[in-house]
Amino acid sequence: MEKKEQKIMVAVDQSEESMHALSWCLSNLISDTNKKKLLLLHVKPPPAICSFDTAGYVFSPEVIAAMEKYSMELANSVMDKAEAICRNLNAADRVIEMGDAKNVICSTVQKLDADTLVMGSHGYGFFKRTLLGSVSDHCAKHAKCPVIIVKQP
Repeated sequence: MEKKEQKIMVAVDQSEESMHALSWCLSNLISDTNKKKLLLLHVKPPPAICSFDTAGYVFSPEVIAAMEKYSMELANSVMDKAEAICRNLNAADRVIEMGDAKNVICSTVQKLDADTLVMGSHGYGFFKRTLLGSVSDHCAKHAKCPVIIVKQP
């Protein structure tokens, strides 16, 4: 009986921490001899639903389109940077989703049946983490697979 190909999902964003986690994953979890598929996940923030900003100004359709274009360019830039780190690997699948990162990461892990989730940690202290929330903490508690949180040295 042949083993199922394991799926390792790495959540990437524009931070150094996520790229470090990807490098760590490639060095420690992926090799030429094992059957592991690498999934690179980037979560874009949700689009501007309301055409008003906080001061009550109306955003024109052109401004909204420009913001969405920038969001897609940023996502592609992040993925290009991640794929450059994976250059020695045969292939890594790009997955770009949109929404609140912590919820989207957990749901995508389940949807794509990932075996392991690898994430970077910004290394926020207790108070900053309490105020801002921690995506990695949330995913460690709610993802339906083992989660590896990689801290930068």
